Amino acid sequence: DLPMVIANVVRGGPGLGNIAPAQSDYFQATRGGGHGDYRTPVLAPNSVQEMFEFPKIAFELAEQYRTPVLILADGLLGQMIEPLEFTFEPVDPKTLPKKDYILDGCKGRERRVIRSYDLRPGYLERLNLKRLQKYQKIEADEVRYDNYHLDDAEYAIVAYGTSSRVAKATVRIARENGVRMGLLRPITLWPFPKKILEELAERVKLFIVVEMNLGQMVEDVELVVKGKVPVHLIPHPGGGIPTANEIWQKFLMFREEL
Repeated sequence: DLPMVIANVVRGGPGLGNIAPAQSDYFQATRGGGHGDYRTPVLAPNSVQEMFEFPKIAFELAEQYRTPVLILADGLLGQMIEPLEFTFEPVDPKTLPKKDYILDGCKGRERRVIRSYDLRPGYLERLNLKRLQKYQKIEADEVRYDNYHLDDAEYAIVAYGTSSRVAKATVRIARENGVRMGLLRPITLWPFPKKILEELAERVKLFIVVEMNLGQMVEDVELVVKGKVPVHLIPHPGGGIPTANEIWQKFLMFREEL
């Protein structure tokens, strides 16, 4: 329940690994990251502009829901140089409303206690059920995604971060070759954009999931699609980066299997 913003710029692993870009922390990021029943909103930028803008969004979400918020980027974005537009004015912390939970001295009022450890029978269960209501509201109100040429798409790529930039180039190749392909880019990895995926699963012929790992987000895609259409994975672990032409050539192979 402590609002904070955490940034994870993912490199190749496991262990010491390397310093090449990766997306191998998806499971850790979207499943809470620690023990117990909790979820953490996760924002996945794919540009320097979003690396600049998403911390503000993350702090706002953290304050609104009293929760940690994670920004999940990769090593390529962490080292990238791009033009940047300042889209908002700096926020003066003194203008923010007072918090009714911070520890600032308890003279004249009851002391405030923030803790997860409590041995009173049933207390932690009630507290977790209360948190569940918060997570359900986040899932209902805070889903963010971007789409590219999905309106008439017969085939869809699902990718985030650097992988989504490469996938967008593949969509352009497909369109130039008369293939109606589109891209779904989850911006929030949790909450995951399930509704748009469910709608796409009713009309596209196949999904391709592009990830810079051995395959993690693909499991969330498969859970939503429920076997209605094929879901193919193009993985690149340990710092590997896909190319647009590679995705295109593998798509042609997947299409032949339909």
